[in-house]
Amino acid sequence: MSLQDAELETVLQHADIVAPEKFTQDGLGWEPWLPPLPQDEFTPRHTAGLIDPERAKMPYFALLAREPEILAARTLTDFDIFQNPDRGLPFAERELSATAASRVNGCVFCASVHAKQATRYSEREADVQTLLDEGTAARIDERWDALIEAARALTVTPSEFSAAHVAALRGVGMSDLDIADIVAGAAFFNWANRLMLSLGEPNVPRRSRR
Repeated sequence: MSLQDAELETVLQHADIVAPEKFTQDGLGWEPWLPPLPQDEFTPRHTAGLIDPERAKMPYFALLAREPEILAARTLTDFDIFQNPDRGLPFAERELSATAASRVNGCVFCASVHAKQATRYSEREADVQTLLDEGTAARIDERWDALIEAARALTVTPSEFSAAHVAALRGVGMSDLDIADIVAGAAFFNWANRLMLSLGEPNVPRRSRR
């Protein structure tokens, strides 16, 4: 079953959407504009594409599972960038790179997920929130400022990322492998933001509404 199927010609309407008013580290929902694959229609091929079968319960991944081989490649790339423990940038700063890219692109959902992870790994909730509140012009500390600026430049247009950014990152003690992780995190979410923004919208969960 592919994204060209007739059932996907209808755009879903969500009358009870409450859009988040600001960038947040709180958990958000996400509502698709195209029908996710129903769980009772998953075949072994679709389940294999998820990598993690539990993701069948999540609308975003259930929608992407309509193209399971592409989803599998996307997920394995994601995991290798953000969860590979074999040297490279600390996990908190990989997540910070993704957060900065998502902040530039205006993807509130992705920013919330990766900001929360950056806080989890770094235990610097206030600093992460400063990035969300003030954007990539925020000043936090020399190392994080250099990382955020590099992610910003890559997100605006890859050609803006220059030797000066590499020098700044090396100047705060980052290795070439660390820098490669920053580039990978920002580049992946520069793409992932656009995919998510084109397929649906974030939603404040009912339990969080006041």
